Amino acid sequence: MCLAVPGRVMEIMERDGARMAVVDFGGVVKDVCLEYLPDLQVGEYAIVHVGFALQRLDEESARRTLDLFAELGLLQEEFGDPWEAAAGGPMKEELR
Repeated sequence: MCLAVPGRVMEIMERDGARMAVVDFGGVVKDVCLEYLPDLQVGEYAIVHVGFALQRLDEESARRTLDLFAELGLLQEEFGDPWEAAAGGPMKEELR
């Protein structure tokens, strides 16, 4: 499954001509493209899908969504280690 996940912008930089950010998804940190939200600032939240920030989100909504995703195990499914899953690690066991 590929979710759109809320995350908090921690740092903004330019990389190869694109506006990029380091985004925290409840403890998982990933690089995200900000080209669709060029005015997004550090500390703000956005919905991110396949590496692109798509929509600004308020902090309360972001936190509620992250808590719900974590409770349902969706953050592990979305950000878990694919090598571990392929090797039959804990994530694969949870999905059986």
